Amino acid sequence: MATNQRITFGGFQVNRGMLTAGAALTGLGAVVGLTGTVLVCAALANAGRGWVRSLETPPAEMAQRTFQQAKAASAAGLEAWRTSVN
Repeated sequence: MATNQRITFGGFQVNRGMLTAGAALTGLGAVVGLTGTVLVCAALANAGRGWVRSLETPPAEMAQRTFQQAKAASAAGLEAWRTSVN
């Protein structure tokens, strides 16, 4: 093995070919992992959209109704507190 195939760091020597191959495989693995992550996210987003479309009541309408109920309950509680204090 020629001396130019080894890199010396401090007290140990690293094989340059193995280091290069390892870095290349790590980069390739990162690209494959990122691609898989994008595919999983796309599949989950599509499933979520389909689920929202299948609901009888749209989420925005449900949230508005719940907010109105919370406001009414808050007003009723405030009124009950005011009448019990006096």
